[in-house]
Amino acid sequence: MVDVGDKATSRRTAVASAMVMLGDKAFKLVAANDLKKGDVLSVAELAGIMGAKHTATLIPLCHNIVIDKVAVHLKMVPEQQAVKIKATASTVGRTGVEMEALTAASVASLTVYDMCKAVSHEIRITDLQLESKTGGKQDYLLRQ
Repeated sequence: MVDVGDKATSRRTAVASAMVMLGDKAFKLVAANDLKKGDVLSVAELAGIMGAKHTATLIPLCHNIVIDKVAVHLKMVPEQQAVKIKATASTVGRTGVEMEALTAASVASLTVYDMCKAVSHEIRITDLQLESKTGGKQDYLLRQ
């Protein structure tokens, strides 16, 4: 692991996102909350939060940090028959929370996939990315 002991603490926030392309059948079932495994959006939100809390155990050289906040939001995107996932993580510390935000978006995406896979094999997870980070040496904002 990188030694961050000499770095100053600062407020750090990161936002990550992903898309889950469902296709017509799965999208309609998620929208109607009619899947056998239950409420996809609520379960995926909780799974993303849990994923962020376990980042350091999943990513070998990631620092184990105190997370002050994790929020995961899922939004249905009818034009694309998809679910857009946005995850935000924040802390006050010596290292950033990019990995926690990315892990939250990833685990939420995988949960949507798992809950829908019985009705479609056309599901794709796409566009996992860091959208922004603040705090530390350098801020980052994805330009689209």
